[in-house]
Amino acid sequence: MKMHVCFLSVVALCAWVLRLSAVEPASAPTDITESELVRRTQELFDAVAPGDRGPWEKYYADDCLFFDEKGRQMNKETLVADVQPLPPGYAGSIKVVRVKSLIFTDTAVLSYDLDETETIFGQALAARYHATDTWRKRNGSWQIVATQVLRFYEDPPEGKAEPAKWSEYTGKYHLGPERTLQVVVKNGALWVVRTARPDTPLITEAGDLFFSPGVEGRTFFHRTPDGNVDSLLQRRNNQDVAWKKD
Repeated sequence: MKMHVCFLSVVALCAWVLRLSAVEPASAPTDITESELVRRTQELFDAVAPGDRGPWEKYYADDCLFFDEKGRQMNKETLVADVQPLPPGYAGSIKVVRVKSLIFTDTAVLSYDLDETETIFGQALAARYHATDTWRKRNGSWQIVATQVLRFYEDPPEGKAEPAKWSEYTGKYHLGPERTLQVVVKNGALWVVRTARPDTPLITEAGDLFFSPGVEGRTFFHRTPDGNVDSLLQRRNNQDVAWKKD
């Protein structure tokens, strides 16, 4: 009986492999290349600043799904309508870089970074994004059916440190009976120290508000009406986790 079951399992596995090979042969030819996908994608982003909707109409499928870095979900109609020329006094460009791809007979996945530069009345700005597009070939034409865009986190500008106030922040804070942290001063800086975790520096952003390099979110020291620090707030997506000061 065991041998019979094993034999059936092998037969089923072989049949599955044969079906998979029939759907997507290892050497299946494709008429699209990574360089062509990159060219089309760059065409899309070159059209953003002037508000040229043509490439977006051309390369996105009518039933596409588009999820941007702001959390918006758009269909083709709303996506194309979102393409607007930059206002007077604004200029910018977006470059497609660091590309990776997977290309099959009728499906292609293109993953890439976007380096954006923008000038607003002479003030230079920059941002970085990551996007992944899924292209499908339908009726002889390759179009994007789904896009997901993420924005890379960037630290805020460092504010003016006030070492004279650091002693007001130092001490032990607790979240629960077994969850504590300490704020200490070492090596001329303010640090958060937790058991079994790397020490984390706190960099002044403004007043009692701090950030840690490479960490999204903020640390805010809350004060009572008489000015004493009574808690440390870890601010995540505009929601606070409060650690009470002992």
